[in-house]
Amino acid sequence: MNLSSKLLQDTVNALSSLPSIGKKSALRLALHLIDDETNKAKKIANVLGILKEQIKYCVHCHNISDLDECEICINPVRNRKVLCIVESIRDVIAIEETQEFSGLYHVLGGVISPMDGIGPDQLNIDQLVQRVKEQEIDELIMALSPTIEGETTIYYITKLIDLDKLKVTTIARGVAFGGELEYADEVTLGRSIRSRLPYSVGH
Repeated sequence: MNLSSKLLQDTVNALSSLPSIGKKSALRLALHLIDDETNKAKKIANVLGILKEQIKYCVHCHNISDLDECEICINPVRNRKVLCIVESIRDVIAIEETQEFSGLYHVLGGVISPMDGIGPDQLNIDQLVQRVKEQEIDELIMALSPTIEGETTIYYITKLIDLDKLKVTTIARGVAFGGELEYADEVTLGRSIRSRLPYSVGH
């Protein structure tokens, strides 16, 4: 896309670097911001700057938060004996939308993937093991992708915890997992959480 203005070109390139935004969509957004008379561009830039500088990760579950502890972890109504293990923050948002889960979360930040150079040390696995040791956890729900990487991650985690003291389950198959949980419809995802299954190697 060759534009007559370098400023516009740079803006389009920057916007199109975001997920799901192509060059044409980026151009429409840029032109809209140019024509807008309400200083929308400055407001957006200001909000994004504050977001980048001030957003935190919960010290307990690694969900995004405005404070050191997220609203889910400090909510006294949540079931503190059940932990749902997810790959990303997007998964937390998707599951919360179902209103079918009342426990706590632990965001791993991905799955073990040697091909991508991601090992256990790059994930929040040690913190998970520590939470299990320090808190009275009855159940771990593994909401990870049904891929080799996801299964490897689950297997690795189960080898680090005492399975005699808690049960490990997986949410029922038939829905998208991992980073794709956000695309599953709420009814299907909610049903899969309610119908979770006991985990076993090779299940």
